[in-house]
Amino acid sequence: MQDYWIWWGAAVLCVVFEIVTGTFYLLVLAIGLAAAGLLAYTGSGFATQLIAAAVFAVAGWGLIRKFSRSKRGLGQSKDPNLLLDIGSSVQVAHWSSERRTQVQYRGANWEAELANDEALPAQAGEYLITGIEGNRLILSRKS
Repeated sequence: MQDYWIWWGAAVLCVVFEIVTGTFYLLVLAIGLAAAGLLAYTGSGFATQLIAAAVFAVAGWGLIRKFSRSKRGLGQSKDPNLLLDIGSSVQVAHWSSERRTQVQYRGANWEAELANDEALPAQAGEYLITGIEGNRLILSRKS
């Protein structure tokens, strides 16, 4: 069997698994494998084929990560359609001098921070969740 059939067969398998998983990572790997198969078809050496497969796959993975980050981007932490906790209220007993506290929310202790647009000194009371950064809640005074 010719080398290019092996490369192209592996590419087809990656596309099939891609359909099952629903990510784009196997798709760019399949493109890299297909490129290696094209080089094998033209008579390039095995090392060149491997390098081409690796370059296409790594470049494709980098593009996927770049575009997935830009879609997530800034503002997702405040999008109520994506984060159902936004708009919920929590009780704050006290604030530290660094604008931070711990609150009880959904049965667990959460780190919380006062939103940047809120004035100090913050007082105890009821606050709204206006954003989430990592595992930290961003709180604003309830109006």
